[in-house]
Amino acid sequence: MATLLSEPPESASSPPTLVRGLSTWDGALLTIGSIVGTGIFITTADMAKVLPHPGLILLVWLAGGLLTLAGALSYGELGAMFPRAGGLYHFVKEAYGPLMGFLYGWTAFLVIMSGGNAALGVAFGEYLGSFLPWFSTQHVLLSVPVTSHWSWTLSGGQVAAVAALLILTAINHVGLKEGAGVQNALTVLKIGAIVGLIAVGLFARAPVQPHLFGPVGHVPGGLLAAFGVAMIAALWTYDGWYGLTCSAGEMRDPGRSLPRGLILGTGAVIVLYLLLNVVYARALSVGAMAATPRIAETAASVLFGPGAARLVSLIVLISTFGCLSSTILYSSRIYLPMAEDGLFFKSLARIHPVYRTPVPSLWAQTAWSIVLTVSGSYSQLYTYVIFASVVFHAMTAAAVFVFRRRRPDAPRPYRTWGYPVVPALFIFACLLLIGNTLKESPVESLVGLGLVALGLPAYVLFRRRSARPVS
Repeated sequence: MATLLSEPPESASSPPTLVRGLSTWDGALLTIGSIVGTGIFITTADMAKVLPHPGLILLVWLAGGLLTLAGALSYGELGAMFPRAGGLYHFVKEAYGPLMGFLYGWTAFLVIMSGGNAALGVAFGEYLGSFLPWFSTQHVLLSVPVTSHWSWTLSGGQVAAVAALLILTAINHVGLKEGAGVQNALTVLKIGAIVGLIAVGLFARAPVQPHLFGPVGHVPGGLLAAFGVAMIAALWTYDGWYGLTCSAGEMRDPGRSLPRGLILGTGAVIVLYLLLNVVYARALSVGAMAATPRIAETAASVLFGPGAARLVSLIVLISTFGCLSSTILYSSRIYLPMAEDGLFFKSLARIHPVYRTPVPSLWAQTAWSIVLTVSGSYSQLYTYVIFASVVFHAMTAAAVFVFRRRRPDAPRPYRTWGYPVVPALFIFACLLLIGNTLKESPVESLVGLGLVALGLPAYVLFRRRSARPVS
């Protein structure tokens, strides 16, 4: 599990700092845990609806994985240059100024990370409800009329989500060793279960012989457009790959371990995703893929019998809980440096003197995630900020070029492999996603930018507060 070293206790005169205890192994497992949630067990069905060809579906997963790896290679250089907690906040701030850094952190707290945690929590509740129906999202516990057209409801799935958020935050509260240990154990269990499913699925008697290199035939809307839509789905399923950069301040040897952890973790996920999709293709025709909402369970049922679907539900349950554990660990590190820079609530700048964790940041994020969970608004809000999230990723990858030009002599323990082609490809992919999102969801994209813009008056307020002399 986690190979964490203890550090000497802080002296009475120095403020507490984060523990540099994460190894390459921990970083790789954190990366895998941050990426693999529920998506890989569902998303291929959505792809099959727009891209009815098994070979092209596998090609989408490969292309999406390589683009994600290009991002990991690029972010590895940035994380090694700025080995502090915060990840994208630091990269954007150093490249474009404190306002842009704040707007990223603001959006992360408001929706991207907190909303993502809420969504993972509710997904956990939904799969827990498969075993304990009381926790199902369909089990309504309370319904309160708010307007003539809308009632606020509380389901068992939301209660399960709140419980998961509280339990995992409490574990991360008491130390990096405990938080990373639990996340590592869950990730190893998750990997083992997926590898077992793949191994058995590849050698089971296949009811379908997929023609991976067969003719494509007619694709509604055009092949290129369909490939692009499927690519978006794949890239969202790979999301979370950058999480380790937020924990750079806790890497034991960030100049080496951070890039290696990012690259190894991302590479392992690409292999798992490709092989799992081969299993799907051996079990189901493309039409059958498109017709099922839970492709992993359906494929397992076809290959191994009806009882196997319950086993896959258990794997998804563990995977979701592990992904939530990873996300809570790394995302809570974003707000600490913001507060230290005077660009967020001052109380969030504190590190616990005994546990050496950002306790106020942890609980502030979880409190807001719980509000989003019980309000039921997280899904719509997350849809709104997808556009803004991709814009920030494009800006972050572009920061590699910015720093190469502005700070050519700055220490770079790791340099992006394949520069300048690799980061340029990642930026190009982000720009394509931005264009496609604007085209397909213009209203949601503009609303998302509006949520980001709400950070402007907040930025002014925090700047004024930090500029006040201490009496």
